[in-house]
Amino acid sequence: MAPAQVDQSRDGNVAGWLAWARRLLIGGVLMGLLVIGGTAVRVWQVARIDDWAPADAIVVLGAAQYDGTPSSVFQARLDQAYKLFQKGVAPLIVTVGGKQVGDNYTEAASGKNYLKDRGVPADRVLAVETGSDTLQSVEAVSKALLARGKSSVVLVSDPWHSLRTRTMARDAGLSAWTAPTRTGPAVYTRESQAHGITRETFALLWYQLTHYSADFTYTAEQ
Repeated sequence: MAPAQVDQSRDGNVAGWLAWARRLLIGGVLMGLLVIGGTAVRVWQVARIDDWAPADAIVVLGAAQYDGTPSSVFQARLDQAYKLFQKGVAPLIVTVGGKQVGDNYTEAASGKNYLKDRGVPADRVLAVETGSDTLQSVEAVSKALLARGKSSVVLVSDPWHSLRTRTMARDAGLSAWTAPTRTGPAVYTRESQAHGITRETFALLWYQLTHYSADFTYTAEQ
């Protein structure tokens, strides 16, 4: 084969490989976008579910508290749990969450105190004072409830948090559904809603890939 023909053959092979690589890259990007977009739609869909079916317990996912006073995000969740309890959805409310270094109260304890102040009997609130992220909290609640012979829960958090908490709770052995709060900073504005959906989309994908939690900073917290 003449040198010119060899060069042309080589150039053709390189061009073919480059074209194949481009197609592979484009296909990978499109697939990734489809997965991310589909997950975001699912986060949005489950956020709209508001299931008040009877359960063994109402579980309130923790959020920031300030020296025993729940933040506005946490208070909105606790108020929703109080409504569910008053409607007879479950005979028990579970508050969950540990504390940061230097805190005097855990999230669970501050939540229990808030509910007691609203008139919920102390023996109807179980404070699970463990968990620094969603996965740890859900697993701690599952362990505490299953040990008491309880397995069905309605989860209370922000709407965008619903799908991830429900997925984790079911993975932890609970029969779980959601009745999120519709008030508070997480739902005040379009910006906070978009931030919540974006955050939860990637946090859920990370959990599904690794079975580890990924709780990003809550910019709506106050």
